Amino acid sequence: MTSITLPKGAVADTPKTATKVAQSKAGLLWVAPFFVFFVLFLVWPTIYGFWMSFTNRDLAAGGQPDMVGLSNYAEALTDPMVWKTFGNTVLFTVLTTIPLVVLALGAALLVNMGLPGQWVWRMSFFLPYLLASTVVSKFWGWLYNPELGLINTVLGWLGFESQAWLQNPDTAMLAIAATTTWWTLGFNFLLYLAALQNIPATVYEAAAIDGAGKWRQLFSITLPLLRNTTGLILVLQVLASLKVFDQIFQMTGGGPDDSTRSILMYIFDSGFTGYRLGYASAISYVFFAIILVLSLLQLRFARRSDS
Repeated sequence: MTSITLPKGAVADTPKTATKVAQSKAGLLWVAPFFVFFVLFLVWPTIYGFWMSFTNRDLAAGGQPDMVGLSNYAEALTDPMVWKTFGNTVLFTVLTTIPLVVLALGAALLVNMGLPGQWVWRMSFFLPYLLASTVVSKFWGWLYNPELGLINTVLGWLGFESQAWLQNPDTAMLAIAATTTWWTLGFNFLLYLAALQNIPATVYEAAAIDGAGKWRQLFSITLPLLRNTTGLILVLQVLASLKVFDQIFQMTGGGPDDSTRSILMYIFDSGFTGYRLGYASAISYVFFAIILVLSLLQLRFARRSDS
């Protein structure tokens, strides 16, 4: 009677294979709830919204929408309000991104110096970030009140005239940008502080031995080592600022004279006030394409800087 010889390791590998299969099944079960929510609330709305951008879908009209091809996109590209609100959004992005990078870095450097009572400083910088947008908008709306606001009261003590901060087209966007900077500074501050604390102290000790002062260490050691963190913060901040909606909607409603109206507000108004969901979807995808191009350009610039 002849015996069959199994390949070496075949018996030993069978339990391992079964274990891997069991682990894969368990992993799929853990991932399944997230995957269901991901498909229902991200993938499907994205696909459905893209299809709807080619239709004349209207909330006020019943029945199935008709396909209109690229007419919604053609209208969006020639709509003056689309470009006006996009310009407002870009202006807000510039007004917030620069101070939210510079001030967050400065605050992190001050705290990292070892000031006494560090927990107080950390809490004071980060605590506003935990507030809801409605709380921040109401609080700063009172501060900006042209008659009873604290800001105008202090300006009066200093001999300056009161300003209608949120009612003047020349100052409304600046006021909202200042509010956003105060509100969201804490997140960038924590990122910078974590990066600073990961820089070895021996690097600064060696630089001090070579005669480098504090300013020399800042520009030759600290800032170069924070380059990746700065790039990350810039990307996150630009994307967050381009999506501005809450504080503008609550503080000015897009006024005065549409001077603070963001493109997301125009998309919201077109879809849920004008009931033109198809046109609103087309504007949103035009905006998405612009953001995608900007992100790719920023990524390419970052890669060139690293190389």
